[in-house]
Amino acid sequence: MATEQRPEREGHASVATKTPSPLVVERITHQDVPAVCALYKKVWETEPTALPAEIVKSWQPSPLEFTSWMEGVTYFAARRDGRVIGVVGCELDDGSCHLVDLAVDPEARRQGVASALLATALDWAKRSNAPQVWVDALARFSAATALYAHLGFLECGLLHKHRWNEDVRLFERLL
Repeated sequence: MATEQRPEREGHASVATKTPSPLVVERITHQDVPAVCALYKKVWETEPTALPAEIVKSWQPSPLEFTSWMEGVTYFAARRDGRVIGVVGCELDDGSCHLVDLAVDPEARRQGVASALLATALDWAKRSNAPQVWVDALARFSAATALYAHLGFLECGLLHKHRWNEDVRLFERLL
């Protein structure tokens, strides 16, 4: 990791602060599939909210399963130092853009990774002439709710005990 050296001031020791490497967000290719699958595995195995086993299993695709997920979905990966640390998928559904499978490495959270991925997804949706973008998240994911609100999404629905007997919140942003 790069470090930034601050010059010594009289009476103060030199202080080194870590500066994160630049974040790059770009469309994934088939060569990225193993790294993306490893990211999903890491994210959902370390999720602190104790998700039901069937959710964890369904959100940890094998490379073959993820390749089938890519059919009709455009995925973007966030990379730092060449390592995949975040991913999101965008699919057009009846003209609207649906965001799917957002995940960020737990070690890279609160560093703007999800915001950068979602900004890229919103740009992709605009270029695809989608009038709005929508996304759903398990209601237990309060950080996702806060992130979507921060980025201008409005909560537009709540499905009780929808998937795996979990409540799901729906969010929409008009473009």
